[in-house]
Amino acid sequence: MAAATATVRHVTGDNAHLCVLGDYAWDVLIRTNSELLRGGDTFGEVVLLPGGSAANVAVWAARCGREVTFVGKIGRDRMGTLGREDLEREGVQHRLIETDAHATGSVAVFVDHTGERSMVSGHGADFYLLPSELPRRTIAAARHLHLTAWSFFTDPPRSAAREAARLAKVAGASLSFDPGSFQMIGEMGVSNFLSVTTDLGVDVFLPNKEEAAMLTGTSDPEQAGRQLAELYDGALIIVKLDADGALVVDGGEVEHIPPSSNRLVDATGAGDSFAGAFLSRWLLGASPATAGAFAVRVAEWVIEHPGARPSPDATLAAFVR
Repeated sequence: MAAATATVRHVTGDNAHLCVLGDYAWDVLIRTNSELLRGGDTFGEVVLLPGGSAANVAVWAARCGREVTFVGKIGRDRMGTLGREDLEREGVQHRLIETDAHATGSVAVFVDHTGERSMVSGHGADFYLLPSELPRRTIAAARHLHLTAWSFFTDPPRSAAREAARLAKVAGASLSFDPGSFQMIGEMGVSNFLSVTTDLGVDVFLPNKEEAAMLTGTSDPEQAGRQLAELYDGALIIVKLDADGALVVDGGEVEHIPPSSNRLVDATGAGDSFAGAFLSRWLLGASPATAGAFAVRVAEWVIEHPGARPSPDATLAAFVR
């Protein structure tokens, strides 16, 4: 049997303002119209949608007008080809490592009749990104690098993500980080998670309220935000509160950004859209509160539509550009 190989395919993007590194995966979205009983049957919606937390952030940043390059690993398969086409259609430049050793990632996303979601992630090609495969020039040229915790729960790709963070910081870039999943943090162990993330030089930390509570042991978002600012050495902390808006903890000051809507249809991808929207404005010099308010509006639109990346409509277009 021939040895597995990996190659990099890319669209020009070595001078991108924003670089996002991490997972690209396809979401198998299963949405029920009524409560799913154990052993029972019901009607609902089953669709295949492009996703992956890091890829979603890149897409939302691009939709909000930011130049962005995505770095990730996909299988040399049909789903990988469709993924590359998806990024190009969204205007996201990319440096994609392709491999025949692993299939392109996939995630089962269950959305219940209340709009809450649960996910089961497979170990696709995105989980096998190696430090030697990193497009170092692209990372070093970016002014900002965004990482998600899905690159940290196992190794690989943890070592690759940590090396990317080192390259970016050495080059003078800022760094943002999304802790990804309270359940996965719990399974990894809070102390272990902190040991491989608090030394990265994170400038912007973007947990949701459950992740903030898991990492600090307190369910009060304001108190958790202050503790996280200490753990991550003075980083700007943005606690995503889903339908309740967001909390900004900046240099000891705390500001709540209220929502304008709380109609939850599907929470899938809300945090990713928030991160992409926030970075699109913050990197242009907007204050954390202003960028946060913009991100809340984008995330609100997302949770009112099914899927992590609903097709933009006139309402969204009116305030993202």
